[in-house]
Amino acid sequence: MMLIEETTVPDVALPVEEFKAHLRLGSGFTTDSVQDAVLASFLRAALAAVEARTGKVLLERDFTCAYAEWRRPDQQALPVAPVLAVTNCVQVDRAGNRVDVPTDQYWLQRDMHAPQLRAVHACLPNIPEAGSVEVAFRAGFGIVWADIPADLQHAVKLLAAHYYEFRDETALSEGCMPFGVSSLIERYRVMRLSAGRVA
Repeated sequence: MMLIEETTVPDVALPVEEFKAHLRLGSGFTTDSVQDAVLASFLRAALAAVEARTGKVLLERDFTCAYAEWRRPDQQALPVAPVLAVTNCVQVDRAGNRVDVPTDQYWLQRDMHAPQLRAVHACLPNIPEAGSVEVAFRAGFGIVWADIPADLQHAVKLLAAHYYEFRDETALSEGCMPFGVSSLIERYRVMRLSAGRVA
């Protein structure tokens, strides 16, 4: 499986002004946009870290996932959540020839932790020998910051603040998240019982 992020989070979707207030920066600084790019970079890093730990896409964007084989013939868990829609499904043979799979052969089973591509009939579309099937989908809580659950918003700001406060730190650390962040994201994390199976 290979997951590709097709679109990125636009700068305007990042809560730079909220982050300034969270950092309690001086009033003169908050009206100055010189540091906005730096603060946005910390927010992006924190957003990516929270998404990686939870498997949740916070701000809506498009992805493509390529599969060389299905884990089960009639269903395939998608790697992130929440998935809003499957926008395309394409069979790709070893020569790179592409054939769209009719939409009446599959459907999206929505789930906050483990959305799945499901077969309408007995099996999902055949994967060509030495080829793949590419599933394109849109995922995320919404297109604006306010669409993200409040606890995840706060987790991103806490982690971004941590990165900001220790931006000059070069020593290696344990690599764990601050406790406040970990506790906020805990209920969104997927419990993995075994390969490909989730709680």
